[in-house]
Amino acid sequence: MRRWGLLGSFGTVGDCFDNAAMESFWARLQVELLNTRRWATTIELAAAIADYIDNFYNVERRHSYLGNISPTEFETLWTSTYSIPQLA
Repeated sequence: MRRWGLLGSFGTVGDCFDNAAMESFWARLQVELLNTRRWATTIELAAAIADYIDNFYNVERRHSYLGNISPTEFETLWTSTYSIPQLA
């Protein structure tokens, strides 16, 4: 990450902000994307990170709080179980 000028964490010991959510995100990004290959340019890397966030991390990636299914699967199950009222 340093090679590309990215900071995984910019907090310091004793900060009053809880950085746990970002630390978790950076850890997943590192394992699921950054450690899988090398990118030739920063533009290619930025595109890969944007694609990861938009199309995998938020949509396809399984989430433990949803019972280890993806948000898309959860939404499909929910809408097949509950009817959505039609607005007039």
